[in-house]
Amino acid sequence: MQRYKKKYLNLKISISKGRLYKEKESDLRTPFQRDRDRIVHSASFRRLKHKTQVFVNTDGDHYRTRLTHSMEVSQISRTIARALNLNEDLCETLSLAHDLGHTPFGHAGAEVLDDCMKNYGGFDHNIQTLRIVNVLEEKYYNFKGLNLTIESLEGLIKHNGPLHDTDRFNKILGLNTFKKKINFKRFPFLESQVSSISDDIAYNNHDIEDGIAANLFTIKEITEIPFFKKIYKKHSKNVKKFSNKIIISQVIRESINQMVVDIVENTKKNINKYKIKSLNNIYICNKPIVCFSSKMKEIDSQIKFFLSHNMYNNKYILKKTNEGKKIIKNLFNSLKKNPKKYIRNDLFKTGIKERVIADFIAGMTDRFAINLNRNFE
Repeated sequence: MQRYKKKYLNLKISISKGRLYKEKESDLRTPFQRDRDRIVHSASFRRLKHKTQVFVNTDGDHYRTRLTHSMEVSQISRTIARALNLNEDLCETLSLAHDLGHTPFGHAGAEVLDDCMKNYGGFDHNIQTLRIVNVLEEKYYNFKGLNLTIESLEGLIKHNGPLHDTDRFNKILGLNTFKKKINFKRFPFLESQVSSISDDIAYNNHDIEDGIAANLFTIKEITEIPFFKKIYKKHSKNVKKFSNKIIISQVIRESINQMVVDIVENTKKNINKYKIKSLNNIYICNKPIVCFSSKMKEIDSQIKFFLSHNMYNNKYILKKTNEGKKIIKNLFNSLKKNPKKYIRNDLFKTGIKERVIADFIAGMTDRFAINLNRNFE
């Protein structure tokens, strides 16, 4: 194990390039620990507890929210990072922060807000995350935002890979925000790739678990997927001894473990295959290094197809998300008429009215959006 760690030591992000605004270093915490702590202590992170993952937050207390999802992504990414001797604190920061920019009512809310903003630069929840950590959070005397390290900012920008088309990003946030310290087009470092794949592992498995809990489908129905059929077969002998809830938990637990093991082993193979010996090799590789094996990629596609058909396009889910879309649209149109009644007046000095309104709506929890909308009905 020690030989393995030494071998891959030069592939981890260990030293920060600094921050956009200079700060005195801490004697107790590394820059990446401080980044993680700034995310955890932010108002935007706290609000995730009342934001939709799949089920609208008012539906019940036992389904995942954006907050619990982010924490689960963090746990998975830390496990992978430790196995690959990467920077756990950086992985954790990226995982905890990756969904800060989500609107109320999940992806449906983001879609309709993007439509509302089509003449004003659009809306994108990933870019909104960068707006939050760079502009919208207010906690410090000398700068706006959280002043995260260059590495954390780069990892968040490249959550879905390198950014070749920066036009939309520039319209919503502005490339000058980063003072030319980030190369948008080069491939993301391994910690960023770990956070991204951990996101996939978390929502695939936990959406399955929540879907069963909501009676959208049964555990027997997920065995239509051969991967789950094989796992369930191992645990079916315990059906008479244990509750269905425990059986499901064990199936999901084993599924996550198999995916994590696959990621670790496949990443090690890719490091050898692409002759990755330094961080620069990662940046110019132009291929994901932290990824599923071809076999697990097929399983991932099967799970996504199943969830799309049986969960995301379920009549009940669509009804709730369509209600959410109507609320977002009505809020945007109503706030445009008299925004200063509900939004701090000084914020309108920082940008166009519509962007300030979009920031305000995107920051709402599900229940706040529902309650405020009643004022406009």
